[in-house]
Formats: sequence, C-alpha cells, structure tokens
Amino acid sequence: MLPISDDNTDRHRTPYFTWALLAINIFVFIFLQGFGSNIAFTYAYSTVPAEILTNTDIITESQVIRDLQTGEQFEMPGLQLTPIPVYFTLVTSMFMHGSLAHLGGNMLYLWIFGDNLENRLGHIGYLLFYLLCGLIASLSHVFFTQFTGANPMVPSLGASGAISGVMGGYLMLYPTRRVNALLGWIIVAIPSWVALGLWILLQVFSGFGTIGGAGDGVAYAAHIGGFAAGFLLIRLFTDKTPRPPRKQQTRWVQRRY
Repeated sequence: MLPISDDNTDRHRTPYFTWALLAINIFVFIFLQGFGSNIAFTYAYSTVPAEILTNTDIITESQVIRDLQTGEQFEMPGLQLTPIPVYFTLVTSMFMHGSLAHLGGNMLYLWIFGDNLENRLGHIGYLLFYLLCGLIASLSHVFFTQFTGANPMVPSLGASGAISGVMGGYLMLYPTRRVNALLGWIIVAIPSWVALGLWILLQVFSGFGTIGGAGDGVAYAAHIGGFAAGFLLIRLFTDKTPRPPRKQQTRWVQRRY
C-alpha cells in the first residue's frame, strides 16, 4: 500500500519550506552525489556511528569483499576525510540518498505529508521540527548500532528519519484525515491512522528482524526514532494562531504522480 496524496482543502499557507527541502535533496543527489556515483562525497558527509560515538574522524582504506553466496568480489570504499566536525554529519546526512529509488520514496512522503505540517506549524517552526526529528532519528540509529553490536563503521544517510518525524507529527494532528493510497492498481481512501499506523508497524517488525541478523541495509531505528520524536514533540511546535475554519463542503483533491 503506497500513499500518493492527501486532503489539502484546509491548507492556507504556501509550503515554501517543504518545496525547499525537496529541491535541496534533489540538488544534492544530482549535482553533489552525481546520482550516487560520487562515493567520496557521499562517504565524507554521511553519519558514521563510530565517528559520532568517539567524536573522531575515521579514515579507512578500500577493501575487497567476497560474497560468500555468489563468490563474486567487489570493492567496498573506505571512509573518507570529513571536512566538517563529525557531529555536523548528523545534519548533512539528512540531505543525501543512496539511490534514485531511495530519493524518490522519501520525497514522495515529504510531498504528501510535509505541506500539512508546515501549514499548521508555520514555516520556521516546521523547519526546526524537521531538523530536530532528523537529529533524533540519526542518534537513534547510532545508539541502536552500539546496543546491538552492529558494525559501527557503516555510513548511514537519507532524509527518511526527518520525514518519519513529519509522519509521526501528522498522525498526532490529523489521525482521521483521508489519505489516497495505491493498493495494487486500485486507489483507495483511508484514514491516516491506518496508512501511517501500518507503516510504523512495518518498521518495528523489520527492526526486530535486524536484531536477529536479517539486516537489509535499512536503518529502521532511525525511522522508529524519528517517528516517535515527531509524534511526541509535535504539540510543542504547533502554531497557536487561529486557523481559518474548514469548509463544510469539500471536494476531494487528488494529486497524480
């Protein structure tokens, strides 16, 4: 089930910051990461749990790794020199992605849910909320890595932790708002608590799978930590200014992608 749009009929603010975040993420992936081919840049600005835990910039050599199942060999790039304090990578990693599919999925969720929160929180409050959730998400991954004994040298990156916070905040503020979701080839309208509730349950179950050694390269702890942060902290950022009353008769608006 893939959310593709939601009800925006009560939106009265133009989501400038949501658009800006979308543009920055796309710009970084295309022009700075070279569609993921610029490994040196990507590894330099990603979050490495071992670096955060020790406050040390770690540089390693590339290694040749052999896949035990296929017998194929491939080169695993080493960690690069980070030209900024390592703690700042908790922020820079939020604006990078590992693949076009990774970028596309994150931007879709930000496009659907971000504008509603920006409308409710105000532009600056929304940006601060987004960044705070992203920081908490990254730290959740770092401490989960240490707790489970996973490899702390593996870099992590992506906007999904911050966007998970947006989704958690959205669930708290708009639990019954209708979300259009693609179910197979059919578009169904469901309450957000169903769409987002199923999503976070999937992250939790998948996260338990990683503890059992069935890792798939996804930082589920960042998703869970960001979602929880957004759900719990959203009320601290809610804009208290009166909002225009919602129209009694609304027409269902559907975005097409």
